[in-house]
Amino acid sequence: MIPRFTRRRLLCCLSLVASGTLLVSPTVAAEEKSPGIAWKMHTINDQSPYEACGAADFNGDGKTDIFCGDSWYAAPKWTKHKVRDVPASGPNPHYYEDFADSPLDVNGDGRPDIVTCNYFGKRVGWVKNPGGDSTAPWTEHEIDTPGNMETGELVDLNGDGKLDFLPNTGNVVVWYELTQQKPAVVWTKHDLGSEGAGHGVGVGDINRDGRLDIITPKGWHEQPADAASNTWPFHAEFELGAAGIFIHGRDVDGDQLTDVVYGMGHGFGLNWLKQTASSNGQREWTKLNIDDTFSQVHTLVFTDLDGKGEPELVTGKRVYAHEVEPGDTDASVVFYYQFDRAAAKWKKHTIFHGDPAINAPKDAKDRWALKDFPKGSAGTGLQVAAVDMDADGDIDLVCPGKSGLYLFENLSQ
Repeated sequence: MIPRFTRRRLLCCLSLVASGTLLVSPTVAAEEKSPGIAWKMHTINDQSPYEACGAADFNGDGKTDIFCGDSWYAAPKWTKHKVRDVPASGPNPHYYEDFADSPLDVNGDGRPDIVTCNYFGKRVGWVKNPGGDSTAPWTEHEIDTPGNMETGELVDLNGDGKLDFLPNTGNVVVWYELTQQKPAVVWTKHDLGSEGAGHGVGVGDINRDGRLDIITPKGWHEQPADAASNTWPFHAEFELGAAGIFIHGRDVDGDQLTDVVYGMGHGFGLNWLKQTASSNGQREWTKLNIDDTFSQVHTLVFTDLDGKGEPELVTGKRVYAHEVEPGDTDASVVFYYQFDRAAAKWKKHTIFHGDPAINAPKDAKDRWALKDFPKGSAGTGLQVAAVDMDADGDIDLVCPGKSGLYLFENLSQ
């Protein structure tokens, strides 16, 4: 019998051969023996079931607060303020229609609002912050209904210095530009069609022309000189499968070519595609493994954790991304990775490692993360907020998920 770890790698290799993609020396990131960054875990709400979060000063007192699901939590004591109702998502009572909580002053009143999206409602919207410490309702305003969305992120796609919203809509590649704040909020929709649509989305300057391109599981959309054009040429150069969100395009190894870093959202695998050029100048992609010891890799964030100027990769397990799929009841984890360019390998560091859900019911309909996993099980949900929460000069991490909401304080400063 082939061990599970080896079997996964063998199947991976076979699928790559079949798809015509070359796999070279898939090496799991080595766990570092050195101490790395020290972390202090803070429980914000161990009964929170929501998978999205954002961090900003929501009440104007100069401190960074947390928004997650139906509530925001006021720093520094993390006092909970429930400000809206978030319904269950479709037929599953343990998914909620809150798949992104991205802070942005949408209406120009000086207060951060929340840009959000959901799955069964197929809706992109923004939630107005009324200000202050009150529990006055935050009102949601619909932007569009493009389709089922896993999540979305704010990114300055067109390089105008303003953040745009890029949702992962499975049926279409689309992004939204905030073109007016006053006297009324206006969002402009940019529809790039369905050719590249799938599970996962991200950005990166793939062809190094100074413009961000949109990366999908099926290839990449090249940003034209006029970003407002809905004609972004599509290059079907790779197949990632059910990728996590965000997919990152960045030069991993320092060769001045943009590589692609992604996780497998509903299976095992944290990977990167190394870009090279053939003798005739054509782009070629080689799939390399970073880590395949955990599954349900949805959220990936690059952020400078140690303050040395080179961002680390933060990710982990989205607990019960689905209740029944590979690695579903395995321990929840949060890791960060550094790529050693001299050694050409990834170094893995543990931020959190929990315990598995050993008594989880066999039937998926009976599973519930808050009941099945030990209390205090942190994961990475659909978003991780990488922000200096305590204003001490280093980046902390806010991690939401079906098993609770947690803050990891970076102790490097």
